[in-house]
Amino acid sequence: MLDEKRILLIVSGGIAAYKSLELIRRLRDRGAEVSCVLTRGGAQFVTTLSLAALSGEPVYEDLFSLTDEAEMGHIRLSREADLVVVAPASADLIAKMAAGLADDLASTVLLASDKPVLIAPAMNAMMWNHAATRRNVATLAANGIVRVGPEPGDLACGEVGEGRMAEPAAILAAIERTLTGAGPLRKIRALVTSGPTHEPIDPVRYITNRSSGKQGYAIADALGALGADVTLVSGPTALADPPGATVVRVETAEEMLAACRAILPTDVAVCAAAVADWRAASQANQKVKRGKTAERSIDMAANPDILATLGSLDKGRPTLVVGFAAETERVVEHAKAKRVAKGCDWIIANDVSLEAGVFGSDENTVHVIDAEGIETWPKASKAEVAAKLAARIAAAIAEKDIAV
Repeated sequence: MLDEKRILLIVSGGIAAYKSLELIRRLRDRGAEVSCVLTRGGAQFVTTLSLAALSGEPVYEDLFSLTDEAEMGHIRLSREADLVVVAPASADLIAKMAAGLADDLASTVLLASDKPVLIAPAMNAMMWNHAATRRNVATLAANGIVRVGPEPGDLACGEVGEGRMAEPAAILAAIERTLTGAGPLRKIRALVTSGPTHEPIDPVRYITNRSSGKQGYAIADALGALGADVTLVSGPTALADPPGATVVRVETAEEMLAACRAILPTDVAVCAAAVADWRAASQANQKVKRGKTAERSIDMAANPDILATLGSLDKGRPTLVVGFAAETERVVEHAKAKRVAKGCDWIIANDVSLEAGVFGSDENTVHVIDAEGIETWPKASKAEVAAKLAARIAAAIAEKDIAV
């Protein structure tokens, strides 16, 4: 709960500003007191009246307000809050924060604050991935600014990519963790694997699959939002590191298994990586030439089974081992058999046939299979699937009564 905690919410410009209204409602339901600063850009998307009605407090907009600034309002706002939250945090406001500018009420409040600050970025994917934005975000992280999101998905501009503001539930969880230093998974160590593996044939070519790593990264983010100490072992992806997670980058299945072994013991292991089952039995030292014939065979060797290895450990086995079953047919039937064969507690099964369009997309439909039965979750964003899975893990950990 957030009883008597004072939150100063800064709403900057962007269509995601509508989510700030839901965030206010959730914060007040948790017992927090909320005051709002609305930027000129933010006022293009939500109204002063809406923020005031939901927060029950006056809304502040003008740095040079004669009434507010007679009492040095920008100082008072920044000092009376327990936490300053910027949601959405536009590229412009992030840049101002990184540069220490103070040319409007929002940026002045942020520069004058001695309280923790949490940002929820929202912008076009190209803007988020621009080198300038990445530098600014790194600067804020070095200054101790906490970040939640952004998430991949459909953007208001019609493009698809990373840039959507985190959902209010995820922001609320980050707020609670920042203010209380707690969460249902506090002091729980979690290992997450994600992405594909690249199995080299020669110095140029490799064997891989279509996995983007989005689901595993979202799971690492969601577990961290609930307070877990997360280590993400990732195959090659183009995704940004989840906030707060320790990321270990690997190329091959053998490297991924070695990294997982080095991280153990952990309380939870979620094996979401799409690990190649096979590798070339021997790697050529030089690029293999086409030669006179287009036909060529490759001798294959089996890769280590990471999920089965973790699930069958006699010593140091995680308390909860969760695997993924990417299937193209008879999805639930194959996944049920895999859960038993791999020795894991849960299997998350999904259809990765070309018709399903899961690999590389931002949505997923999954079946959660455990010893008790099967839960089929409706189609949702991978971030929503991750949040729901993290909540289920937290409930299971509580039942197992792991000391925290």
